[in-house]
Amino acid sequence: MATETLYGHIEVTPGVAGGKPRIMGRRITVQNVVTWHERMAKSADEIAAEYELSLAEVYAALAYYFDHRDEIDRSIRQGETFAEALRERTPSKVKQRLTSRESLG
Repeated sequence: MATETLYGHIEVTPGVAGGKPRIMGRRITVQNVVTWHERMAKSADEIAAEYELSLAEVYAALAYYFDHRDEIDRSIRQGETFAEALRERTPSKVKQRLTSRESLG
């Protein structure tokens, strides 16, 4: 299994984290860092502290993202589409229970 090292802190290993680019030696993907930073508005310092990463690792992940933005954004959209389809196919047991209670009462 070949590992490709990129940006000094980013690696891609087939079969690890779905083959997605990730922080070396960790299962934290570039996509995770991007989501925390871009969508949850966490600063690089917050991400580094919360996940015990160096600032260099966080910034390397962000640099990788900005160089591969289309690819990473497409992967994020695919994950969101998959999650939505799963939610639609798997009804909430809580909602089912509440609905059945309301129809009884």
